Amino acid sequence: MRLPLILASASPRRRGLLAALGVEVDAVHPADIDERLPPGRAPLAHAQALAAEKAAAVALALGQPALVLAADTVVHRDGVLYDKPADRAAARAALEALAGGWHEVSTAWELRRAGPGPAWRRAGVVTTRVRFRPLSAAAIEAYLHTGEGLDKAGAYAIQGMGAALVAELDGDLSAVVGLPLDPVLAALAEHHHD
Repeated sequence: MRLPLILASASPRRRGLLAALGVEVDAVHPADIDERLPPGRAPLAHAQALAAEKAAAVALALGQPALVLAADTVVHRDGVLYDKPADRAAARAALEALAGGWHEVSTAWELRRAGPGPAWRRAGVVTTRVRFRPLSAAAIEAYLHTGEGLDKAGAYAIQGMGAALVAELDGDLSAVVGLPLDPVLAALAEHHHD
């Protein structure tokens, strides 16, 4: 019996990535958790903890058999987290800091069975290196004017106009967009064969 797939994220990008490959999401159920970075937690560990917390919270709230898929994406460089900007000034500061150099985008994911029955869980994290072009103040202002990056980690969206900021990418583009497709699809296939 195929369990319904519940996406523990309001991100249309994650749902779109799955839909492009024919994976049907039965419902979207965003997790209501505190996403602030606790003192001393590294960006990669933060992404992994948030993906696990989102999956657990939604699985508990559902109380019925389902597969819950959660993910969290962080942008970081040298241990510094560039979170979703609080405002335009924070977005400008992030883009200025990332301009002209390499940074990492890490997306942690978790797929778990909710409801009664045997526990089943798979999780992972994929990190992709991204190099921004050198960006003039005018280029940063032009991008900020689009409003596109104001609710995105690192203050940019690689799948949109933010692609123009990127000079080079080393790794998985889908992980930068918000969901590393290869390991997630492998986990879904594994569950369907269990």
